[in-house]
Amino acid sequence: MGQGKSQRSAHPIENDPRWAAVVARDPSADAHFVYAVRTTGIYCRPSSLSRLPRPENVVFFDSAAQAETAGYRPSKRAASDQTRLAEQHAEIVAKACRQIAEAEQPPGLNDLAASSGMSPWHFHRVFKAVTGVTPKAWASAHRAERVRHRLSATETITQAMYDAGFNSNSRFYEASETLLGMTPSDYRKGGINADIHFAVGECVLGSILVAQSQRGVCAILLGDDPDQLVRDLQDQFHNATLIGGDSHFEGLVAQVVGFVEAPGLGLDLPLDLQGTGFQQRVWHALRQIPPGTTASYADIAQRIGAPRAFRAVAQACGANPLAVAIPCHRVVRSDGALSGYRWGAERKRQLLDLEAKANPCNSLALEKR
Repeated sequence: MGQGKSQRSAHPIENDPRWAAVVARDPSADAHFVYAVRTTGIYCRPSSLSRLPRPENVVFFDSAAQAETAGYRPSKRAASDQTRLAEQHAEIVAKACRQIAEAEQPPGLNDLAASSGMSPWHFHRVFKAVTGVTPKAWASAHRAERVRHRLSATETITQAMYDAGFNSNSRFYEASETLLGMTPSDYRKGGINADIHFAVGECVLGSILVAQSQRGVCAILLGDDPDQLVRDLQDQFHNATLIGGDSHFEGLVAQVVGFVEAPGLGLDLPLDLQGTGFQQRVWHALRQIPPGTTASYADIAQRIGAPRAFRAVAQACGANPLAVAIPCHRVVRSDGALSGYRWGAERKRQLLDLEAKANPCNSLALEKR
């Protein structure tokens, strides 16, 4: 009898668990690696429906970025895979945010990661990529929101403390300075013991008021009437002590004015941002928009893992107390129209034009609006 064809010996890569995930087209592996094919020069996600390559032609990478650095290009399916992966990540992060919001005590990273089916390291990276902040920072912002709400709604600080998930006075008062920027009793009194330094200046946009608390810049307001800006600041910090700026503080105003008129100078200031957890996520995402470019409200909603919340994003932009430092002027409608702006649409246009001139390589997006 003649001998049949000899069987092909297994390639070492076939013993790699990642290859088993590729063969199974396992979508849960998409967040962990991609595979590239040497003979075609493309890479795919493990769950891709593309025809399986020969094992000896496969090389694995931890991320699409690594594969592209090595010279591989995404397959047509890979682009679709990336969109699906982004949607999966947004769903995972939204679920984690709900878990944080519904828990009496902030869940730890390991618990959140276990609920998502990811390793703690990978969950941390995905959460920050989607929201712009770490799980711990998001939980702190949510707790701050809960503390502010309970202090306003309850009769005693002790009751507010327990309602906000704190089990001891010491931990509550230790955290209050970070969460509220002041003691709980001062917060209940409208910031009665807080000192707010401020000064008013002039810039190409009209009058500008800059105010600073002990923690950082807490207000940058724009308008036509300097006196009205001061009244707006008083309304915002109705029980704080407002202190007119001295020559040193006026230097800070000059720094902000310089940034408005020459965006290329940059603006690196400590900020005292008091807002809800959702507002904090939106404001952080706004600071990631490069000068000279714009993003839509829908873009921002997608970036923070709440793709349907574009109207809430617009409301968070309208509540922004720090003009230019939190660049809500860089957010436009999906059709490129400027839409509303807390300090007037014309100022929004002026800011975008100034940034476009300072960043001509990024001005194409602005020309399309």
